[in-house]
Amino acid sequence: MRKITRWILLCVLSLSISKINAQQNTMANADLSAQQKSLVAISALTAAGNLEQLKIQLNDGLVAGLTVNEIKETLVQLYAYCGFPRSLNAINTFKSVLDDRKTKGITDKIGKEIIVQNNATDKYEQGRKVLEELTKTSQPKPAAGYGEFAPRIDAFLKEHLFADVFVSDVLTYQQRELVTIAALATITGLEAQLQSHITIAKNTGLTTAQLEKVAELIEKHINRTQANTIRKIIGKPLEPIIESDMMIRISEIEIHAEHLTAYKTILQEEANKSVALEPGVIAIFPMYQKENPTQFRIIEIYANKEAYQAHLQTPHFQHYKTNTLQMVKSLKLVDMNSIDKETMLEMFKKLK
Repeated sequence: MRKITRWILLCVLSLSISKINAQQNTMANADLSAQQKSLVAISALTAAGNLEQLKIQLNDGLVAGLTVNEIKETLVQLYAYCGFPRSLNAINTFKSVLDDRKTKGITDKIGKEIIVQNNATDKYEQGRKVLEELTKTSQPKPAAGYGEFAPRIDAFLKEHLFADVFVSDVLTYQQRELVTIAALATITGLEAQLQSHITIAKNTGLTTAQLEKVAELIEKHINRTQANTIRKIIGKPLEPIIESDMMIRISEIEIHAEHLTAYKTILQEEANKSVALEPGVIAIFPMYQKENPTQFRIIEIYANKEAYQAHLQTPHFQHYKTNTLQMVKSLKLVDMNSIDKETMLEMFKKLK
């Protein structure tokens, strides 16, 4: 009887441990690690060409535990998805970040050596096999459609991207897919390629929950519209582009004439930084009257009230507020409502 009791207790204990481990694994697969989040942010900002924010994320990535060579390999791979100019700009930005950290006495971990030689006798075949491993589907030679129509691009894809670039094991296939998805989600008009790589990402072990986290990061660093391209593909609800508590305001400001030039300079700097650095600032558009240049009007649009409150705490707004206090003769804030919020999505599109 004692043996049977011990056996039952052992079975119950084993089942409990298995359940706990399963729950822990599920929780682990529901989020991204700090390094994975940094890879997404760095890749998205590189694709967007936002070097000012990229510099911040490169620093954060090193702090999060990414090695120098992991980031280098990320920026090199990105040339295949967002072009040489953005890749080179990002690499030069990373070099300046490392130089700055070195002057501050910070020693960053170099990491695994980047392999630059590829001795495969048939690079096309090597790349084709890598692609088969990633997609878990047969890859014909040449690729159907584009490969038959333009064989050279098929060769570049197989021989260079999936052979020469992927031959380095500094990044895992899963990391490379995070890099790729972040870039494709940032650039408009690439939903078909994004869908293919999300499928590949799942083949490498990334979960739908983790891809949701990627969408959240794209929303944070790029915008909600692009984040929704991921949400749509993975079957998750889309976030509304225009929120119910969006803030629209017209600031009516009169400036003392003797401060006119200085005020314009400070206002322009504040407006530029607000739009560039704050995802929740949709527009800050300053102007002044032709016949009365001391009369300024500023159209301000914030995603929601939280974005507006966060804006008030930023260093650039505080700089503006502090340094223009004596320049302002009068100030009136006029809150507005949009007649048709949907048309706002088309606002300023033609300027591009």
